[in-house]
Amino acid sequence: MNRQRLRGLVRKEFLQILRDPSAIAIAFVLPVFLLLLFGYGVSLDAHHVPLAVVVDQPTAQTSNFIGGLQQSEFFDPRPYPTLGAARAALMQRQVTGVVWLRDDFSRDMLAGKTAPVAVWVDGVDANNANILLGYLQGMWQNWLQLQADQAGQPLAIPVVAESRIWFNPALRSRDFLVPGLIAVIMTLIGALLTALVVAREWERGTMEALMASPVTMGEILLGKLVPYFVLGMGGMLLSVAMAVWLFAVPLVGSFWLLLACSALFLLVALGMGLLISTLAKNQFVAAQVAVIVTFLPAFILSGFIFDIHSMPAVVQFLTHIVAARYYVAILQTLFLAGNVWPVVLTNSAALALMALIFFGIARRKSRKRLD
Repeated sequence: MNRQRLRGLVRKEFLQILRDPSAIAIAFVLPVFLLLLFGYGVSLDAHHVPLAVVVDQPTAQTSNFIGGLQQSEFFDPRPYPTLGAARAALMQRQVTGVVWLRDDFSRDMLAGKTAPVAVWVDGVDANNANILLGYLQGMWQNWLQLQADQAGQPLAIPVVAESRIWFNPALRSRDFLVPGLIAVIMTLIGALLTALVVAREWERGTMEALMASPVTMGEILLGKLVPYFVLGMGGMLLSVAMAVWLFAVPLVGSFWLLLACSALFLLVALGMGLLISTLAKNQFVAAQVAVIVTFLPAFILSGFIFDIHSMPAVVQFLTHIVAARYYVAILQTLFLAGNVWPVVLTNSAALALMALIFFGIARRKSRKRLD
């Protein structure tokens, strides 16, 4: 490999990047757009959920209970005169749930009897329904404890669960989603950058000129890899900066370890792009293949949103060939848990193996021929 020729190829690619803003847009504008879109638009939390409240006989106890709902950031209680009206609102999707305090609620409570509260929840979105039920049960327990404290009596509960939430004590879904989103962005950036640039060379006829020159195929591939690796790392640093400073996601682990793991994953993504470019010599086809083969699996099968352990066994097996799965595990560990070396080293080894496989196949498929 001739260093002078390699420097010339790298310089040529950097000049082409400066003259063609599409690569800069993919590396820097696309991460900003996706982070803003998903960071603010996608949330697994439930806040200010519209909740119908029906009280058959208003009393001090029912007012106290409704006050607990009103003070919670999770609920937006709306009074309805009858149970029929509240259930009709639930059917019309005007509210997400119904809470019914019957006319014997206060009487049974003051008599020391069981005072049940009827709850209906819209189960169309099963995840949101489970979250809503959990919030209601938590609010109900807090209200019971408050009543017992005001009466100067201990709350008679046979079993008390003391919860300890590790790694994400605020239970913010954004802290879980944003690190995973960086993996999806890096996958898209790396694959698109290299796939499109090589396909563009074929479309414009400049690849034929490179074939006729003394440069080797290895120099051509490395000359295209280095500039877009630098560009991709710049996009990664921008994404991490937005995650930490804009979305306030804590970075518990080492930044330098995150940088090293990100560089390794970017090599995998660039290798996938190079492999795509050797098979698709048209920019439109290369872009479509890159989205289907890299972006969609990274979005669905990486654990970014959907828990891998909840998937069928066959799908769980398929996730092992998705590189973003390993990078998502590294990102979520470094951001939320810290330098957990068994997780980092195991997933980094898988990424290193995949990088070798992709570059090996891309080099083998690349020939200094026009056919």
